[in-house]
Amino acid sequence: DGKRVVSGADDKCVKIWNADTGAEVRTLTGHFSGVWSVSFSPDGKRIVSGSYDKLVKIWNARTGAEMHTLTGHSGGVYSISFSPNGKRVVSG
Repeated sequence: DGKRVVSGADDKCVKIWNADTGAEVRTLTGHFSGVWSVSFSPDGKRIVSGSYDKLVKIWNARTGAEMHTLTGHSGGVYSISFSPNGKRVVSG
């Protein structure tokens, strides 16, 4: 929607920021290692995050609630994105 920015960092957190003011809106916690990649879904309703902890997490972008944790990577997740229609996630 252009009103929010999402970031991940070594502090194990995903943060949502107000794009106009730069103010932090929400901090999402749940990863056990640094978060290397984050992305909004095309409709802006979800956030996906990938971490060195080998996990992919899907979050509700409005409430910050963790919706799903996806396992199966044998190493850290350095790249993550939603498909253009928002129905799938690609990670690596």
